[in-house]
Amino acid sequence: MCGIRIEAEGSRVTRISGDDDDPLSRGYICPKAAALKELHEDPDRLRTPMRRSGSEWKAISWEAAFDEVAERMHRIQADHGRDAMGFYIGNPVAHNTGLLLMGPMFLRLVRTKNRFSATSVDQLPHMLTAFWMFGHQLLMPIPDVDRTDYFLVLGANPLASNGSLMSAPGMRHRLEALRARGGKVVVIDPRRTETAAAADRHLFVRPGTDALLLAALLREVLEGGAKMGRLADFTDGLSALRGAVAPFDVQLAAHHTGIAAEEIRTLARELLSARSAAVYGRVGTSMHAFGGICQWLINALNIVTGNLDRPGGVMFPLPALDPLTLPRGVGLGRGSFGRFKSRVRGLPEFGGELPVAALAEDILTEGDGRIRGLLTLAGNPVLSTPNGKQVDKALASLDFMVSVDPYLNETTRHAHVILPPPTPLERSHYDVVFHLLAVRNTARYGAPLFPKPEGAFHDWQILLELGERIEAHRDGKKKLGTRLKYAALQRLGVEGMLELGLRVGPYGVRKGLGGVSLKKLRSTDHGLDFGPLQPALPGRLFHRDKRVQLAPKGMVDDLPRLVAAFPRPSATISNEERKSLLLVGRRHTRDNNSWMHNLPKLVAGKPRCTLMVHPEDARALGLEAAKEVWVASRVGEIRVPMVLTDEVMPGVVSLPHGYGHDRGGVRMKVAAEHAGASINDLTDELALDALCGTAAFSGVPVTLRAAL
Repeated sequence: MCGIRIEAEGSRVTRISGDDDDPLSRGYICPKAAALKELHEDPDRLRTPMRRSGSEWKAISWEAAFDEVAERMHRIQADHGRDAMGFYIGNPVAHNTGLLLMGPMFLRLVRTKNRFSATSVDQLPHMLTAFWMFGHQLLMPIPDVDRTDYFLVLGANPLASNGSLMSAPGMRHRLEALRARGGKVVVIDPRRTETAAAADRHLFVRPGTDALLLAALLREVLEGGAKMGRLADFTDGLSALRGAVAPFDVQLAAHHTGIAAEEIRTLARELLSARSAAVYGRVGTSMHAFGGICQWLINALNIVTGNLDRPGGVMFPLPALDPLTLPRGVGLGRGSFGRFKSRVRGLPEFGGELPVAALAEDILTEGDGRIRGLLTLAGNPVLSTPNGKQVDKALASLDFMVSVDPYLNETTRHAHVILPPPTPLERSHYDVVFHLLAVRNTARYGAPLFPKPEGAFHDWQILLELGERIEAHRDGKKKLGTRLKYAALQRLGVEGMLELGLRVGPYGVRKGLGGVSLKKLRSTDHGLDFGPLQPALPGRLFHRDKRVQLAPKGMVDDLPRLVAAFPRPSATISNEERKSLLLVGRRHTRDNNSWMHNLPKLVAGKPRCTLMVHPEDARALGLEAAKEVWVASRVGEIRVPMVLTDEVMPGVVSLPHGYGHDRGGVRMKVAAEHAGASINDLTDELALDALCGTAAFSGVPVTLRAAL
């Protein structure tokens, strides 16, 4: 989302800097944008299709690659049923215009229920809550950080992420401006993050107890007097919400969370007294056993304090290309839940996808419907999904695997064929998803800096080529209609899809509101600014009755599970309980999950893959002198350097995600030199949010011992 300026001489990039005139990023540039030059020039990046035979890789032609992949995908489905072919869609797809606009058509063509993605790694609770409360899985309220007076942040580190599910480049400047105008920032997190260090107040919270804290806070706010204002006119469920949170008082929450009862009461008073307020929770409140409840209660807090759809509260962006109103058959759709379930554990579908925690077992478990083939799109589930060693084993057992990816990495090394796309500097770019999550309504189009290499195929072109061949296999011959359809899609291309989307969007030519078109976007160097977020309800709601559902039945019905998990204490927490260690993740501003770790600019400096341990815990375990430790969980054990710090609360240890580049068969030299250890060799595929199937990555019970 950063506006950037790129200077080049011929085919060589000479400088990348921030664009001071970009209306959203205002000159800010993150390290990952500055590293685009290294990504483009990376000698380890694949530039031609590769076929594996045993452990040997050989380059093959695109024509041979397309024919082999399409034939083998078709054969797996013909022999074993359509669900025998699976998909895994990685995080980079969300940053790829072509895959977002063209990819859904290919996924529907393959007609498999076994679709998995990074959604169920960290954001499924947000999307399920949006679907149940507002009627659309992508209708997620965004903090209006540029105008709020009180910003309550739970389990999020926007100074490192620049706003996960909140597109806000230059977050440090935005928070500084918030405080300069007299506002307040409060952070609740088991680690004193970069954001916490810059906040007015930071409160440690025991991992996995956020839902209990939020329920008690919501009860306090309701008892203090909800002030919903105009929201009351189109919101149902206030009485049901009061009853739902009645069992959760501040004393119960204080006992389990480690946050004093008076601190919780203070938070409630501050929310009610602030001129405007925004409550924001991210991965720390999503990636545990009660992530769904957390996101529901966060939305509820914003609603009952009158801060939903209000300047300075949380609001709904209105992007120029609106994914919520794209024509049927394009985009993700409104959403769905529980239409079908995974084969082994019966985990529920959401939005046509199954929880990724089921991927490995649905490959490894024999029987009808077993996944025998897999296509990965820009994903690395070996490092990014729970129990990575089991995922490793599962991928190695597949009859056939194909990866659309520019690298031979920890996941793609299991593929039989790799189809590499060009680099970001060789394709056009428009942020289809992230404008929908932005703190200001803007639009920007980036034309390719360089032409793609002759004979290369963009990601979306790869999918179209495969789709045409798969349809030909099904039909037994190439039908004229099929050929014409794919020829038309190739001609239309990403730019044609963008043009159509912009024209039917809220600022498009048919709206008479400035006539935004792709041509107009091309003509501006810095993008278009449509101004700050504006109230959009009830018109933006997707429920038929145009009403907010404050107490969705699925959420209310899940609360007894929270009650059972945190019983009312009959005594104080024992010393043994206090000594138990819970593992949480962390991220760095130069890390982008597991990808882009092969770029020297991003991995330079002190090693970042270290285990943070509180000095009190190290003393209790006799580890004060240890330089490295073994960290063990139910599923595995890893060896990592240890750093003693009070940045984590006692009883909590922290390790970053995205590392573990030491597996054999990987061709990423720089990443291997900074391999680190994978946190997902410790996370447990059996630990889930039982409501929606999200993996419970945060708060994993672990033990430590010195590495001799």
